[in-house]
Amino acid sequence: METKVLTAHVPLALVEKVDQMAARLERSRGWIVKQALSAWIDQEEERSRLTCEALADVDAGRAIDHQAVQAWADSLSTDRPLPPPR
Repeated sequence: METKVLTAHVPLALVEKVDQMAARLERSRGWIVKQALSAWIDQEEERSRLTCEALADVDAGRAIDHQAVQAWADSLSTDRPLPPPR
């Protein structure tokens, strides 16, 4: 696998945490950073996918009116809560 060096200015407190984690896991600082970066990218890609999916639902009219949700939420603390809006 080809690699490329990335450089970043990182706060000292974060570097210390990375070094502690590397020591605890008996891994290199680089390995820890690669794992963290990979996990963050996966999370952001999933967030983007879910956002696009949600926007497509809105465009297709598959959404619940805010006032219906608010009325349902407000009813939850009463003696007669409303059924969840659909």
